[in-house]
Amino acid sequence: MGTTLQYKVAHLSFRISFADGKNDKSMLPSFPPFETEVDDQPVLFTLTVDDSALPPHKGREIGQFDTGASNNGVYITDDGGYQILVSDVCNAKCCLIQANSDFSVGTVALRGNRDMRQFGLNNAIMMMYAFASADKDTLLMHASVIRHAGIGYLFLGVSGTGKSTHTANWLKYIDGTDLMNDDNPVVRVVDGKAVVYGSPWSGKTPCYRNIEAPIGGFVQLKQAPYNKISRMSVIETFASLLPSCSVMKWDRRDYIGVCDTVNRVMQLTKTFFLENLPDEEAVQLSFNTLTSGQKS
Repeated sequence: MGTTLQYKVAHLSFRISFADGKNDKSMLPSFPPFETEVDDQPVLFTLTVDDSALPPHKGREIGQFDTGASNNGVYITDDGGYQILVSDVCNAKCCLIQANSDFSVGTVALRGNRDMRQFGLNNAIMMMYAFASADKDTLLMHASVIRHAGIGYLFLGVSGTGKSTHTANWLKYIDGTDLMNDDNPVVRVVDGKAVVYGSPWSGKTPCYRNIEAPIGGFVQLKQAPYNKISRMSVIETFASLLPSCSVMKWDRRDYIGVCDTVNRVMQLTKTFFLENLPDEEAVQLSFNTLTSGQKS
């Protein structure tokens, strides 16, 4: 007999149903902090895990979605729904997502060994969350987030630019700091304020915290043989924030929703560009700038 579980991330609830005993909640080890009681209230999306749920026809390929760990083929069906074929880090197919046009209802079929299936399910839930919430003042971002004095600061950049190193140095050199998330925090505009939340998705760092904080600023990182920080222009900020968001550019609802939210976040926060070395001086520079609002 199937089991249904409910989770809440950044105050948005969703349900996961396991159709049989082949898969269960043990495949979601990062989700317990976000589990809630199942109720009859509306949810962001429902997702059924059923390995027998295979489509009779393959949709038309329209693009690839990069989760940071792999590229996933995206297909559209005749009724406007989506199929997403998820591959793991070894490029092995491990999950097929089928969803309606707004990602409010979906099913996943898993394959492979337990690690592959767990990877596939985790990424399926992450994509369902990102795409279903795209028009709800919500962004799933690729960033490392530190919190100091109750304020969250997000550090952006492509993989390998030193986001985790920089936030780790905040923990080392700045008293009163803690790590909120190291890879995929959620950003929302709530009551006219930009807020960052922890999530069940945190990359290679096990940091799965059901916490939140008002945003004090964003920092785009770039490795350099020196330390220098400057305020980014409006155009530079948009060009920095949008690529850090999980978004399907070919889906009008999704893309317009994310762009609108990015614009609202830009009006409520400040963004800086930090060229830096992985040292204490860079941390003190970003800390003093973010917490005092000064420009370099």
